[in-house]
Amino acid sequence: MRIIFMGTPDFSVPTLESLIGSRHEVAAVVTQPDKPSGRGKAVHMTPVKEVALAHGIPVYQPVRAREASFVEEMRALHPDVMVVIAFGQILSRELLDVPEYGCINIHASLLPKYRGAAPIQWAVLNGDEETGITTMKMDVEMDTGDMLEKRVVALSPDETGGSLFDKLSLLGGELILSTLDKLEAGTLVPEPQDHSQATYVKKISKTMGDIDWSLEAETIERLVRGLNPWPSAYTRLQGKMLKIWKARVLPQGAVPEAAPGTVLGALGGSLTVQTGRGILEILELQLEGKKRMDAAAFLRGFPVEAGAVMERSE
Repeated sequence: MRIIFMGTPDFSVPTLESLIGSRHEVAAVVTQPDKPSGRGKAVHMTPVKEVALAHGIPVYQPVRAREASFVEEMRALHPDVMVVIAFGQILSRELLDVPEYGCINIHASLLPKYRGAAPIQWAVLNGDEETGITTMKMDVEMDTGDMLEKRVVALSPDETGGSLFDKLSLLGGELILSTLDKLEAGTLVPEPQDHSQATYVKKISKTMGDIDWSLEAETIERLVRGLNPWPSAYTRLQGKMLKIWKARVLPQGAVPEAAPGTVLGALGGSLTVQTGRGILEILELQLEGKKRMDAAAFLRGFPVEAGAVMERSE
């Protein structure tokens, strides 16, 4: 099949590479415009653009993919299908109707659960036991199209947003080939979503990482994992910003030992903190201006006494 691929970040790359290595033809790649980033604000290509150029594939970077002129450019390429994964713009009906087989989206959840932004992180934040990838036929609404195929992934007890990102990214590259084969053969049976079961999740923001120690230990531990690597969970200790990279929940009696956020123990390389319900042991952390390290190494360079209080940044 002749494909126009639309995607932008790292998450999209395994799918593009899978298509390039398949029997299909990637006629063009569409990605977001290059943007300045980093301290020097140098302009960088998107990860998808880098891969496309390395394989000699024409790249289009519309500021607005809805513009009639861009739609005409895509129509002139005569694609059989468009494959879309984390592109970053809403597509118009005119663009969706360009390919003979329509537009196939690869979504990082088991639809209709977790429509919208950040489905990967929210699966970890909510303590889900499983999530997955869904291919769907796109329509003009966000993530509402008919489902085509799904693949399920079990979340491990130590799953982070980053590790789940990697798993689902690779799985998307595998699933799209199956979906395209069945689409071409006419054997796909689209399944309408049950819109009454849909859940929309909001975009992850940096402020979400500001730990509220009055929450349960389990909730905070999931926050630590879900927001790893970005934006990370963080707190303040002795006036300094402290990122928490890894933690575990310890058993506790019915009566809390201290106010939420209070350090209960900081000896022998163990750093334990009282939460609103339960005790959280911090295993890996990072003080502002320092490298990430385990609790033992941190305590050697930054002594903390029992009774110290971890506080919110805002």
